[in-house]
Amino acid sequence: MRRQVLVTLVLLAAAVCAAAQAGFVPSTDVLGAHMNYGRGCTACHAPHSGASGNGKAKTADPSSGDSALWGEDVSGLYGKTITTGGGKFVEVLPTSMSATTPDVAGMMTCLGCHDGNYASSAMMRNRVFESLPSTYGANNTIPTLLGSGITGVGNYLNEHPVGLSAKISCGGSSNWDCSQSNGVVSMKGANSSKFVSNYGFFIKPGSYANNAVVVCTTCHDEHVMNVVTVNSKTASGLPAGKYATMFFLRAPYNPNDTNPGSNQTAQFCRQCHADKSNEMNGSSAGTVF
Repeated sequence: MRRQVLVTLVLLAAAVCAAAQAGFVPSTDVLGAHMNYGRGCTACHAPHSGASGNGKAKTADPSSGDSALWGEDVSGLYGKTITTGGGKFVEVLPTSMSATTPDVAGMMTCLGCHDGNYASSAMMRNRVFESLPSTYGANNTIPTLLGSGITGVGNYLNEHPVGLSAKISCGGSSNWDCSQSNGVVSMKGANSSKFVSNYGFFIKPGSYANNAVVVCTTCHDEHVMNVVTVNSKTASGLPAGKYATMFFLRAPYNPNDTNPGSNQTAQFCRQCHADKSNEMNGSSAGTVF
């Protein structure tokens, strides 16, 4: 009887923590760092004429602005090769903003500001906008420009795998027991559905050649920096509400959580890295806030 009461209390405490987390209300504009020092949406998007409309055109690019009314000049990235994930994933970027592959809006637009090698750093100051938790190291200013870190310009090997070859797989010993159709992942297996119930499947993979692939916007929602909404339309069993996040990530991710047992940041990575999950390793821990 005592054990049942203890289990009930633990579950109740977890529910209270989750409910408190779900009530998160940001005190700053949700666009965060992408408010771009007050310029707002037009820092990235141009209502008319692409990069020319923002005064950013370096070359006469006929496809400028064709994707998402993009107002930055990304022509310096056209056709460039970026090799990530220790050299295992090679991405050759499109040669036009009119290309129909997911690496146009999902990568090239992001790299237009976040690439320190091929593209101009635009308004970037190469530092994190958010206040980092004390658990983060403080020896260096954490960089925000890819291909231009302390290891030298042009090195993308220490970046997370990204691009049309960075496929998300289902099945086997290291992947979720999920399924795919036309690049859409369905988390309906015994373990994957349990994970969705415990945390969720918030990421947005790109779709290429009938495969789900990882692009920048798979993990990041560039329009909302500090909060994520869980509702009836969200693939998540978490209580509905607003949850704290950081770095424009698409799911609850709060390293500032004061609970030393919190695993929400690890849960974010487990959306793809199933073999590191509680569900695949026989633990009933679920998500701890």
